[in-house]
Amino acid sequence: MLGKLLLSLIRIMKRIILFSFLLMAGMAQHVFAKDGYHIQVKIEGVKDTLVYLAHYYGKPLPAPIYKTDSARPNKNGVLVFNSKTPITGGIYMVLLSDHKSYYEFLMNNGDDMSMTINTQAKETDNAITFKNSPENDHFTAYVNFLKNYGEQQNALQASFKTAKTKDDSSRIRQQLSKNAQSLIDYRQENRTKYPGSLMSDIFGALQVPQVPDGKHLLPNGESDSSFAYEYYKAHFWDGFNFQDDRLIYTPIYDNKLNEYFNKLVLPYPDSMEMEADKILAKARGTQEVFKYTLWWLEHMAQDSKVMGMDAVVVYLVENYYMKGDATWLSNDELNKYIDYAEKIAPNVLGNKAPEIVMPDVNGKDQSLLNLNAKYTLLIFWSADCGHCMAEMPQIDSVYKAVLKNKGVKIYAVRADGDEQRWKDYIKKHNIEDWVNVQDPDHTRQQYRSKYDVYSTPVIYLLDDKKIIRGKRLDHSNITDVIEMLERKAKTTSK
Repeated sequence: MLGKLLLSLIRIMKRIILFSFLLMAGMAQHVFAKDGYHIQVKIEGVKDTLVYLAHYYGKPLPAPIYKTDSARPNKNGVLVFNSKTPITGGIYMVLLSDHKSYYEFLMNNGDDMSMTINTQAKETDNAITFKNSPENDHFTAYVNFLKNYGEQQNALQASFKTAKTKDDSSRIRQQLSKNAQSLIDYRQENRTKYPGSLMSDIFGALQVPQVPDGKHLLPNGESDSSFAYEYYKAHFWDGFNFQDDRLIYTPIYDNKLNEYFNKLVLPYPDSMEMEADKILAKARGTQEVFKYTLWWLEHMAQDSKVMGMDAVVVYLVENYYMKGDATWLSNDELNKYIDYAEKIAPNVLGNKAPEIVMPDVNGKDQSLLNLNAKYTLLIFWSADCGHCMAEMPQIDSVYKAVLKNKGVKIYAVRADGDEQRWKDYIKKHNIEDWVNVQDPDHTRQQYRSKYDVYSTPVIYLLDDKKIIRGKRLDHSNITDVIEMLERKAKTTSK
């Protein structure tokens, strides 16, 4: 009897072990899902035409989207996108051959799903339905929520036209605020239910800091007028997961970076460099987020119209590109960044001006660095240049009216043009108290690369130590830069 019971227990244990093994195998298969994707698409109303699988890259439409796959529907309107290559998930789209009609959905590496697209669906209907994709079911629910939310907000905005009293308008504003809070609550509930999902991280990326209501005081009891700005800036990135590469394959990140760096960060090189370091530190360890961030920052600085942002370009190249962080670049591509930074590095703000020694109108060598002045206005110009002929008289007017009394001296270099016309201009316009120099035999051309002089006029402002304090100036802002420097000096000395 005991033997039969023991055999029975052994059989039960074997079944338990076998069941556990199968369960673990199933779990392992789920955890270690195949790379790539398998997406079956049935498109109602479309046959025998090429259809594309595409995705965003940081920017919203009308910025370019990126095609990753294509397929042609069979006679039943069914096509399959299939790949075994690992992908970065994100917001993808089925793009029709007209390159205008598209249908968005969420995709992750390893997804195996089916969808049906109704090209004749009205805007108020769901044009796309899914099978075997719970996250896209949630995405569809969110899209429907947004439709209702938008309709309600539009109706409330329209009702302002019929509001008869202040109380009516106040009630409308309260309802608008209540509806806006419902959108925030919807996103937060989804993040709580599905942490780590693509939808959750998208909602986190869309999160906008909510500045606390009420009065905010400084330690001395006075009102803190900058509280809202400081709070908003400090919490701007709270919901953004910098470690999720999938967010780059959405239309969100570029707008976030643009708002932060162009509206919240002070437009000074040191501020930009400090904030760039912070953002890149958050993104380090990722592939797409770090790559996009570094690319965006470098191009933002390079294209900026704000004086001194070229210093940020040099900083990023020296501290990231030249230190091996831009692993996606070929050697030739990397060298282009390095060459450009080396070209502009000598004349960035805060650096000492490179020496220039050239003969004046009398043939006597004049040194830029030996010119004794509180401020030096360094001008590269030509008497044959139309822009110069418009700018130079205005600079002379500002010089005689304001700059001369502020201790400014002018070191003006003839960069191009006829020598005699240059001498005639100096005499005719009475600018002989300037230090007017030239390079008559073209033996001192290094100044062009040192000061980035490939068109004229080019104007720099140097301080008493010949440190570059302003560049690419014109007659309208020279005085402003000097006054800013003087205010800063007074503040520092206190």
